[in-house]
Amino acid sequence: MTKRLTEVAKKAGVSEATVSRVLNGRDGVSEATRTAVLTALDVLGYERPTKLRGERARLVGLVLPELQNPIFPALAEVVTGTLAQRGYTPALCARTIGGVSEMDYVEMLLDHQVSGVIFAGGSYALADARHDHYRRLTDRGLPVVLVNAGVDELGFPRVSTDDAVAVEQAYGHLRSLGHERIGMVLGPEGHVPSRRKLDAMIRAAGWGAADTECVERSSFSMEGARVAATKLVERGVTGIICASDVLALGTIRAARRLGRSVPADVSVVGFDDSAFMTCTDPPLTTVRQPIETMGQAAVDLLVTQIEGAGVLHDELLFEPELVVRGSTAPAPGR
Repeated sequence: MTKRLTEVAKKAGVSEATVSRVLNGRDGVSEATRTAVLTALDVLGYERPTKLRGERARLVGLVLPELQNPIFPALAEVVTGTLAQRGYTPALCARTIGGVSEMDYVEMLLDHQVSGVIFAGGSYALADARHDHYRRLTDRGLPVVLVNAGVDELGFPRVSTDDAVAVEQAYGHLRSLGHERIGMVLGPEGHVPSRRKLDAMIRAAGWGAADTECVERSSFSMEGARVAATKLVERGVTGIICASDVLALGTIRAARRLGRSVPADVSVVGFDDSAFMTCTDPPLTTVRQPIETMGQAAVDLLVTQIEGAGVLHDELLFEPELVVRGSTAPAPGR
């Protein structure tokens, strides 16, 4: 064992202590040094420790917040298929309430020596959430890509829908139908994509401090949206822009429980264009995220990092598309 440590250390140009840390999977070693030590092991003909043999298995983690919202299975289909085409094996990790957390999944993926991780809908998009587990990935030098916004200080490459364009499209559509009292149902206060949508609405509508009564926040659930949208409808809002299709469906439910008709009394615009939105009653007008293009771009960014071709720290913004269906109509009286 001592002879092996000495030979590997000499070949890799590091100390024996560093070789020992790598072989025992300990922290505190840069990715470049880890790669040099493992390469030296291979060149000298030594067998890697069992827990390090998977490092070349080309395994990539995809961490999602849930699978009930159809947008996430749609993204998973694109990402896993693209990874397979590039020769990587996807490991799908979907969080559940009261189950395995995002932090737990990160630890599991690190234990499996993944080559990289793609996150969607994670706590990186919540400004007031804990981000320690992401820094673990940074410390390991592990390639990471985030889908749809995220707090800037994490420094990971990001692939996002342009929230400003999405709001401009939705707001312009409602205004063209004669709606003057337009509100929003957004995600939690610290949710970065929702912040971007609100900022875009303030610019587009010229909102001031008094217009905050046209905004309600919710968890990303139908019941949460129902509670939030009820307040907006009771305040006389006739057009509502929602931060997701799920929130839009909850908004439609709220209007109906108040005895309003959608779209005759209240027009509703969603965001995502997830599966089955053509089958709702009425079919949902929504802003379509280019999920296929974004999923492929996320994989391309990750593979570029894995192959050592550099890291693009800029955020890639993809333009959405307004899809007009039956949940929007001219404002009442028009």
